[in-house]
Amino acid sequence: MEKSRTITDTVRRATPAKPSIDGLDPDTAATVQALYDTGVDGRKGLFSAEWADRLREDIEVAYAEALTRPGGAVGRGTKRHYVEIHPEQMRGWLELVDHPWVRSVCEAVLGPDYQIIELGFDVPNPGAKDQPWHRDFPMPEETKETGRLTSLAFNVTAVDTDEDMGPFEIAPTTQWDLPDDFDHEMFPQKHLYERFAELAVRKYPQRGDVSVRSALTIHRGTANTSEKARPVLVLGVDAPGAGNAEHHDMAVTHGFYDSLPERVKEHLVCPVVDELVPITQKHTIEGLMMGDA
Repeated sequence: MEKSRTITDTVRRATPAKPSIDGLDPDTAATVQALYDTGVDGRKGLFSAEWADRLREDIEVAYAEALTRPGGAVGRGTKRHYVEIHPEQMRGWLELVDHPWVRSVCEAVLGPDYQIIELGFDVPNPGAKDQPWHRDFPMPEETKETGRLTSLAFNVTAVDTDEDMGPFEIAPTTQWDLPDDFDHEMFPQKHLYERFAELAVRKYPQRGDVSVRSALTIHRGTANTSEKARPVLVLGVDAPGAGNAEHHDMAVTHGFYDSLPERVKEHLVCPVVDELVPITQKHTIEGLMMGDA
């Protein structure tokens, strides 16, 4: 008897490039291969729990400020916000972007001239609902045509994640799914949900853990039925020409910029200013599709 065709059998996919891992240290090579295979990888205990606690404190300060002004935070669904911030609002920013694993993964996947373009955080609060399955932006033409990844998203939890806190859910290997039947090339239509549910893996990071993913890998936040928020930092990094920097308003002051090592400065493409201005969040298609908080 002929086996019946599944949704997965009918999905058109880009053909992944073969990543070059020659000469990489084994740890970096494993992450590069994972990003091309499954679309996500991570490291346990990359930082201390105390470092993560300081991150939580900085997020709480920035979040409270953002909620006091129009456009300070943008909804990503019920009881869920996204806030973009400046590097100087995070005491551990330099330690994160200058960590050897972060630097080596960025260079191996995105090239030696990778660009740090985004810093922000998601806060699924108590009562947050399941998000629709989505990717963070449309698949670039370069990825469709060459199978090369041109951006990365690093996620850093600020709390220990429990099952009832709305853990992040990701569908491995879907970074190569072509956006057929996707609304705005980012939101798969519901008849495709069965595929993602079959592939889905929930993540339960603890303080100090760091993950990296292709922003194209289909994912969602799940319902937070606890009494605790689950703040998570997002660090966005591009290959030159990927074009995502224009969607973000990150900036640094002259004094802060001058204090950075050259190996970090060379990856910043944001404005260097006299004084920071609080970021007004852009009303993007994610907010329209996911609804207000």
